[in-house]
Order: sequence, then C-alpha cells, then structure tokens
Amino acid sequence: MTFAFHNYALPVFLSLLAVTGGSHLNHRNHRRERGNPAPKSLHFTLFQHETINKTGFVTVNGVEGGEGKSENSTPFGTVLVFQDPLTAKPNRSSKQLGTAEGTSITSGLDGLSSISVAKLTLRLNNHKGSISIVGGTNTLERSDYPVVGGTEDFLFVHGYVTSSPLHVNPPTLVFKIGFHLYWPPYPSQPSY
Repeated sequence: MTFAFHNYALPVFLSLLAVTGGSHLNHRNHRRERGNPAPKSLHFTLFQHETINKTGFVTVNGVEGGEGKSENSTPFGTVLVFQDPLTAKPNRSSKQLGTAEGTSITSGLDGLSSISVAKLTLRLNNHKGSISIVGGTNTLERSDYPVVGGTEDFLFVHGYVTSSPLHVNPPTLVFKIGFHLYWPPYPSQPSY
C-alpha cells in the first residue's frame, strides 16, 4: 500500500505545483499589464446614404430565381459598387464627415446577404485617414465588420464597425454606422 501511494504522490505533487505555478504566472502577467497604459479608443456614429444609380451601381446582374425575392433583395451573384457619403446625422443634408467606397457581392440565395469590402475615409475634427473593413452584410439586420487596416491617424487601429439599416426603401438607403476603434499600447521596454 505504501509503495502504491508513493507512485501516486509524485504525480499529485507535480500537478499541484503546476496548478499553483500557473496561477502565480497569471497574476504576475496581470500585474505587468496593469502597469501599461490603457489602449486608446474612439467610439462614434455616422450615417451612410446610398442612392441606387447615383452613389451605388449594380455592375453585374446576378442570377434570377432565388428564393424569398423582395424589393430589398438582389439576385444571387449581383455585384454592387458604391461611393456613399458618411454624414453626422441621418439627414442627407447634414455635415459630411467621410466617404464609404467599396463593393458588395450578393452571396445568399435569399438575396439578403452579401460579402462586402469597403474603405471608409474619415475627416473628423481630430482624426483623418481611412479604415478598411471586410465582412458579411445582411440587408435587413445589423452587420459587424472587423477592421483590417487603416491609414494616417488610423494606422495600426483595431476594432470593428457596425452597420444597421435605418431606411431601406430603394432607391434610397440609409445605414447607421458605429465605429469601435482601438489602438494598442506600445509594449514597455524589457529590463535586462
């Protein structure tokens, strides 16, 4: 019996040591992170205004015959390109603070979902530059897009952009665009 206990004592001891050591490492890393400055962030909302055959154009007509056809859907495979104004308020006549330009390809057979790629060029009071996003769009629901790049003041930015339909009666479409942007803090210099 003593021999069997001895065979199990070492693995149990090593397991406890590993668990305790892992917990200690997590706390140490947590303390080190607390010393770093918090990431810089920026959160704001703009409004995208698209008008069919004025700021948004179908360049390739998709395949007709998809299920669930409505006035808000486009045929499967449709390619839309756009260069839409981004304004401070839902009203088209409000101050323009940027431009959304990109392309969208209808990828859902129901005609309501698509794959979108866009560059959002912004001219805000304290920030100028562009943000690149890519992701899936649902015409009738909120869509989230990861930020995949940026220029000028948005260089090294991470985060996501949301798009929520406010008015989707063709030929005019208005989307509420939420920006959730984060710049990572630079790591502190290691001490040797």
